[in-house]
Amino acid sequence: MTALLYIPVVLSLVVLGAHFLRYGNELGVIAAVVMIGLLFLRRAWVARLVQAALVLGAIEWLWTMYTLVQVRAAQGAPATRMVLILTVVALVAFASALLFQTKRLKRVYGLGG
Repeated sequence: MTALLYIPVVLSLVVLGAHFLRYGNELGVIAAVVMIGLLFLRRAWVARLVQAALVLGAIEWLWTMYTLVQVRAAQGAPATRMVLILTVVALVAFASALLFQTKRLKRVYGLGG
């Protein structure tokens, strides 16, 4: 059952890595892959680091959405579908960060409370 909690976390990191790859940001791709690897270390600092990365990832998605909306508006192109998709992606990334606040993952990573 604990393994199911990792699915949105890993999926969010993979999609974020693909986003960075699309824009030629090798450091971002490496960071996303490293975050996935760190999940195997059962340490509190890992949970907090991955949480921070996921929150920053959600912010990156919102920033990307904002900049793409500006481009589409300048071109007179529709943006509604893109806004919906990127909003959902950002929400999934943020929700994935919140999974580390569940009892099960707190216990796995030795987080207090």
